[in-house]
Amino acid sequence: MQDIGDVSELPLPGLTRHNPLRDERANMIPDRSRPIAIWLLVCAALILVMVVVGGVTRLTRSGLSIVEWQPIMGAVPPLNEAQWNDAFDKYKQTPEYQKVNGSMTLPDFKGIFYIEWTHRFLGRLIGLAFLLPFIYFLVRGRIERALVPKLIGIFVLGGLQGALGWFMVKSGLVDIPRVSPYRLTAHLGLAVAIYGYIVWIALGLLYPKPEPNVPVSLQRVSRVVVALVFVTILAGGFVAGTRAGFAFNTWPLMYGQLVPEGFFAQQPWWVNLFEDIATVQFDHRMLAYAVLFAVAAYCWLALRQKQFSARVQFALALLPIVAVTQVVLGIATLLLMVPVALGAAHQAGALVVFTVALYLAHAWRARA
Repeated sequence: MQDIGDVSELPLPGLTRHNPLRDERANMIPDRSRPIAIWLLVCAALILVMVVVGGVTRLTRSGLSIVEWQPIMGAVPPLNEAQWNDAFDKYKQTPEYQKVNGSMTLPDFKGIFYIEWTHRFLGRLIGLAFLLPFIYFLVRGRIERALVPKLIGIFVLGGLQGALGWFMVKSGLVDIPRVSPYRLTAHLGLAVAIYGYIVWIALGLLYPKPEPNVPVSLQRVSRVVVALVFVTILAGGFVAGTRAGFAFNTWPLMYGQLVPEGFFAQQPWWVNLFEDIATVQFDHRMLAYAVLFAVAAYCWLALRQKQFSARVQFALALLPIVAVTQVVLGIATLLLMVPVALGAAHQAGALVVFTVALYLAHAWRARA
């Protein structure tokens, strides 16, 4: 007799078995388009690395070591002693050398130079990692027509990000030995926005259909959480730009006070939000607490539904973990007066929280 296998796998008239794995596979991208999604996620990962390296560049005061913007020729660092001396002589004309690093030697200069050069090299590498596969996929007809303008827009934004980076650096080469906190935060914010847009498009390719039966209220809360995390990252940019992390190095109070001395002390009032050290750090702390509260409420509302796929359930469990970890990293960074490793980890953690929140918002987006 022929073996027909497990009868439980046979289709029965009038009966349809619920298979979550089958539902998950049905929601996923066809195999022919999967390489495009993977390529975009690789580009997003490179941007995440570049944001972290940018944090290291700032924390080591390396960002002003290269005083020229040479998108093509600057890809090659100095190759001989004469070129190194020329680069060092140019750095000696900057306010940072004259007011902060006057005792710096050439070997010391090489150390900060290579950190900034690595940051800029990563930017060039990301440009190539995006452009070359894009041309390949486009020529092979693998990219849907509706997706082409979005990808071109990403490439244009990447070019603008490079120009904005140089615009930021220029602000520290004039009279004050640090970059403008406004330009630094704009540079960081655009990087995160580009990163988020790429991840969103890649997720749309991997999971073209949203989760079914998601309440409108949950969709709205998911967008609020993403926006709140993004605003908190921007607030962190102003903390970095004003070096506010090196003040009020106590927790949970700020030098024994909930509202610190100097809070909203400048005029006009709005300047305090971006330039006053006490206000900037207080705002960042409060936004971090708001993120924790929003994440807790968000997960509580979501878990009441009890009808999501395995991937969404995993993300729901992960979001509060990464949010709490990020707050702990922030507290440790503050108490230890911003060591480079912890500061970089805190910056990376912000993007991890943003990614998980964005992942859930995408899964719960409204059906087109």
